Amino acid sequence: MKAVLFDLDGTLIDTAADFVRIIQQMCREEGRALVAPELIRTQVSEGARAMVKLVYPELQLEDPVFLAHRQRFLDMYGADIAVDTDLFDGMYPLLEQLEAQDIPWGIVTNKPRWLSEALLKALNLTERCAVLVCPEDVIRTKPDPEPMYLAAKQLELAAEDCIYVGDHPRDIDAGRHAKMTTILAAYGYLPLQYKDDLTAWQADYIVDTVAELQRLIQKLLVQRQTAVS
Repeated sequence: MKAVLFDLDGTLIDTAADFVRIIQQMCREEGRALVAPELIRTQVSEGARAMVKLVYPELQLEDPVFLAHRQRFLDMYGADIAVDTDLFDGMYPLLEQLEAQDIPWGIVTNKPRWLSEALLKALNLTERCAVLVCPEDVIRTKPDPEPMYLAAKQLELAAEDCIYVGDHPRDIDAGRHAKMTTILAAYGYLPLQYKDDLTAWQADYIVDTVAELQRLIQKLLVQRQTAVS
């Protein structure tokens, strides 16, 4: 393997606490029952609409009122994007080890670019991240493999020389379709409807912790170096 690519929320960065803070603030402002943090966590990878829907279940997604609430949610998040957010425990050593081995790492996400860039800047990761592919960069987003091919192209690598790590079936589907080695991050924000049978995602590997992920990536790198030599 020559590069490691990550999904953003729930895989590389633990953003859930800030989403919980904002969703519960919206609940309080509307005089509604607080949505449980555990439920919000399962919807993070589904995007802003899914999280806002937890507060306003009676509204249709295309209702102008719902869209206004969604925009308010995004504005609140953008204004305070990393209050309680940080990399998952153990991720800093993993990135440092990759960098020490001259293995580039990057991000392929369905998170809008303005939010992704703001988040990376807040965590001082902008210069360290070798490639960032967001929805605005492609015609078809994950689970289509187009973003994966673009990331590999920008790294000047073949897609099959990349590892992709994600916590949603669309991450694994996109990686598999691009013939990348796929790793399911079971420590992430697994969607409720998919979490009972992780083997059905058809990932090449499943890891339960970042420490396990680090060991696996190093094993794959060694295997490749051995095969090449």
